[in-house]
Amino acid sequence: MNTDPIADFLTRVRNAIRAKHRVVEIPASNIKKEITKVLFDKGFIQNYKFDETGPQGTIKIALKYNPTTKQSAIVDLQRVSRPGLRQYSGATTLPRILNGLGVAIVSTSKGVMTDKEARTLNVGGEVLCYVY
Repeated sequence: MNTDPIADFLTRVRNAIRAKHRVVEIPASNIKKEITKVLFDKGFIQNYKFDETGPQGTIKIALKYNPTTKQSAIVDLQRVSRPGLRQYSGATTLPRILNGLGVAIVSTSKGVMTDKEARTLNVGGEVLCYVY
């Protein structure tokens, strides 16, 4: 049993990037699917596919690399809110990552979204992770 599935998701992606893998497979859940969609919309991953075989299903993520320098689009993934210490933030106090170059993924009452989208909708929530 995994106590923090989001941290496991981020660690699998981080390990795949360090090993220069093209594709990573991750056990699926609804929140992981939403985080994957946000990463795709913001251009951090190349593509994704939800495979619904089995009781849980899997997420296949195609990682994005620069064709000339072979550097990953994702420099770092940091887990912020964890089961032992939840981090909540209001709409006005949402963090800016690398002065707006990075993204904070926030779970709000209107769904999982980036910090910029949450600010425009004027909703706060749980800060799940930082991506830059």
